[in-house]
Formats: sequence, structure tokens, C-alpha cells
Amino acid sequence: MKRQLLAIPVVLALALTACASGNQGATNGASGAPDGTGTDLSNLLVTTPAATGDLDLVSWNLPLGEPASLDPIKAFNYPENTVVSNLCEGLMQLQPDYSIEPGLAEKVDSPDAATYVYTIRQGVTFWDGQAMTADDVLFSLNRHLNADEGSYWAGGIVSNIASIEKTGDWEITVTLKSPDSTFNSYMVTPLGTVVEKAQREAAGENYGNPTGKVMCTGPFSVGDWNQGQKLSLMRNDNYWNADKMAKTAQIDINFIVDSAAIANALSTGELDGSYDLPLSALSTLENSSNGSLYLGQSLQMLAIIGTGNGAFADPAVRQALMMATDREAIAATVFEGTATASRSLVPNNGWAYGNDVFAAGRDTLAPTAVDIDGAKEALKSATTDLSQPIKIVYPSERTYYADIISEIANGGKAIGLTVEPEGVPSAQFGAFFSDPKAREGHDAFVTNNYMDVPDPLAFLRTIVGTGGSQNYNGYSEAAVDDLIAQAAATGDDNERADLVNQLQERVMTDLPWIPIVDPSVRLFMSNRVTGAPASFVYLYYPWAADVGASGNQ
Repeated sequence: MKRQLLAIPVVLALALTACASGNQGATNGASGAPDGTGTDLSNLLVTTPAATGDLDLVSWNLPLGEPASLDPIKAFNYPENTVVSNLCEGLMQLQPDYSIEPGLAEKVDSPDAATYVYTIRQGVTFWDGQAMTADDVLFSLNRHLNADEGSYWAGGIVSNIASIEKTGDWEITVTLKSPDSTFNSYMVTPLGTVVEKAQREAAGENYGNPTGKVMCTGPFSVGDWNQGQKLSLMRNDNYWNADKMAKTAQIDINFIVDSAAIANALSTGELDGSYDLPLSALSTLENSSNGSLYLGQSLQMLAIIGTGNGAFADPAVRQALMMATDREAIAATVFEGTATASRSLVPNNGWAYGNDVFAAGRDTLAPTAVDIDGAKEALKSATTDLSQPIKIVYPSERTYYADIISEIANGGKAIGLTVEPEGVPSAQFGAFFSDPKAREGHDAFVTNNYMDVPDPLAFLRTIVGTGGSQNYNGYSEAAVDDLIAQAAATGDDNERADLVNQLQERVMTDLPWIPIVDPSVRLFMSNRVTGAPASFVYLYYPWAADVGASGNQ
């Protein structure tokens, strides 16, 4: 057995930054569940054993395909973010334990929850040797406000920005329209990423593609980009942060998407590592003698999203269906023991503050065990026609979604509901997240979602806030919006966590989404390499800089 888990609990709190290096408890072999069956996922990895030396070359894989662009403001999905996180840096930087530390800003001051003053770090250079200035920072942040730039991050938190100004030679001040205590955490994402102004303007329409590329400050620069095959990351030997210098001279990022091909390349050593391992590859990789499968702390969750149509639009139906679904079976079978049943729409340990408060709030939520009698009782409150089938849409190429919906259908049948899977091509499925017309005539669709930042408030308000970016069924409650606004304006971490717990309790009653499972991070590395973070930070943290020799070559 090659599953690697942490043998000691990991607490994700800002004060416990030492967790980032505390992986001495990793063991070869999965821990048993308390009842003696399956895998105990209560103590997942944050890091993997640190590298003991440098390497000339490492081959990595992006199982979800090639990045469409390297422009940070177009980085809004797994392929783009997993690469860009090693090239371009934000004002703040997310750490493997989910704490947030200064990045290209030396510090941030916030006299109130609507004002953020960033002192820009001096002595930083871009890959071309040009010094980074406050003007580059100002230009980069304002790109999200410039409609001509087409930022994928526009809207949402960006729509709350009143102004971004240079208020000193090395100072940038962001003023918000209304208080938002989560704003600074977004500076770890592409919202806070800095690019060189002159190179962006010179590259024009080729910016971010293999011709124009990008110019940033990170531990790697862009090497050869062979479209459809691989992209090389080259170590930046003049990187400003000597303590974080990359341990590998070149990392080749491959774009293999076929599950069988991924499993074969990793198990034979053709590839050295990969995040987001296909579920169908797990059994092969778990038994590989050429490397190890690591399971890490995640900010991911799989859920069923309501569209506001059909019987699924009735909250009593959603509540009953969740109670009748064997989420624990889905975690154990479909995810092969690498996920846990979801207790909330907030993934477990998905916070970087208020740990005791959030943990206590989670304990008050309903357990995940199947409750058919309770589901039937909840269904009595339904006011819709229960004879109509509930159709849940999924991308037909990913058959494990059909397995999940089949289990939901079993639960529905037990309480008198008919649930049917509805497969559509992946190219068509993406429109369900962006086009209301695509959702017309459909009751629900699946999502393999994740939190951008480890703050439950930031995630929940996208789902239940009026006009939220992920509020796909038109949910709107004045009391919920008031809680969101109150929490956003609260500076004290524990007080804010208490308000978010109240929000979470309301959300788990109204259930605009049905949470199914919280997947763990699935990481594989060959025996010759180590060091990649095991937690879900690889979208915004320069994970490749930590990858180096294991000493087992």
C-alpha cells in the first residue's frame, strides 16, 4: 500500500504556520478507519517529505489538459492556475497550511474592512532583469477593472472595488465600496498577481500565448511551449526570494488526459508526478513500486446544484434527497476511499481562522448517515408535484458522475422520487455554469467545485448571496444577505466565524446545492522526487519550486 497520510492532526489556522513543514508523521500505508474498514481520512497530509537535493529535470502532468493561456487574469481553472502559480506572484501568498503570508507586498494595513494599504516589496525583478515597481502593481490590479482586458475574475469581489490608487512611491491603496474582511485573502489569487506593464503592452493580442507569453517575478520562467505536448518551466536563478529558490532546473509540464495513459506513465516512471489523479488510475498507482500516492488536505467538494426548475426547486425535496443518499458509499466506492461524505457546503477544514468556532459549528450539523425515515418526513413539507422525474445533468465523458447520480437515484427511489442522469458532452456542459439559457429545462447539474481561498464566508456568499457568482437558482433571502454583510464587516476572526456558522446552518436547511463528498487531494510522485505540497494550494502556491530530489534515485 502506498497511500500516504499524516499520523498527527493538522490544524489549519493562521497561527500554526509550522504545519507547512511538519510532515514527519507520514507513513507508508493507509491508516485504517475507526471501525476497521476502509481508509481513515481524518488526518490528511499538508506537505510531503522535503527535498534533499536539486534535480536537472522533472516531468509532471496536467490531467485536465493544456492551459488555454498563461495570462494570470485568464487563469480561472485547474490547467491555467496550476502552471501560472509557479510563474507569477501575488501581493500575498497562500501557504500549504492555508495560512496567508506577505508576497510581493511586504505588508498590508487595513484601518477598516473597506480599506487595504499595501507596502510593495522593493528589490524584486522580473525575469528580464527589470525592477518591479508600484506602477507595475497598479497596472496589474487595474487590469481586472479594465473591460478591454477581459479578466475572468471581473465581477464578484472585483465589483466591490471603488478605487485602486498609488498613494506613495511603494504604496498601493485599495478602497472598497462596502466592507469586506475577505478581500486581502484574494490577493493570493490572480486578483493580486503582478505582471510587467511594459511587456504586457508590447505583447498585445499575443499576450499569454506561446508567442507573447508573460513576464513575471516567480521562481520559474516560461521555456519552450510545444502546443498539445508540453510546456517547460525554467528555474529563475535570479529569483528575489533566496529561501524559496526552485530545487529543479527544469520542469516539463505534460498534457496527458487519458486515464490509462496517465496511470501507465506514472507507474513506469515516464512521468515523475501529477495532481488531480483520475479515479480510475488510483488502483494502479496505489500498487506501483515506482512511487507513492499521497492524500492531502483539500478545499474541494462535489455537489449537485439546483437550477430552480422542476421538483428539485423545492427545498424539502432537496433536503429529503440528501438524507436518503448514501454519501458515505459514494466516498468509499466511486472515490475509492479518497473522499469523505460531505457534512456541509464548506469542505472540512476549509478555513484559516476561527478554527475552534468552525469546528464546533460543524459538529452541530446533521450527520451524513442515510436516514430514510427522516427523509420521508422532510418530504411531507414539499409543495411540488413529486411524480415528475428529477434530471441531473453531467458531462457524459466522465462516467463516474453517472455512478454518483445512480446512487442518488437509489436514495430517491426509497422515498418515492425518480432521479435520472442526463449526460451531455463536456463542451456543452460548461455552459451550465455561465449561460442561464443552457440551464432551462434542466433540474440540476453536478459540480466538482473548490474554494478559491480558505474562508467559508467567501465561498458561501457566492452560492447563497443574492446575485452571487454561483447562485444558479435565484436564491435570495434578506436574512441571509444581512448575515453575509455583517460577517464581511466584522474584523474579529472568532466573531466572524460565529456569524458564518449561523450562515452555514441556514444554508444547510435551504440547500441550494446538495453536498455529496469532500475529495482529498490526490497526488502521485515517483521515488526519485519529493517535496510537492499535498494540500490544495497548487492553484496559487509555487508548488514546483518545492519539488526536488528525494535521495532515492
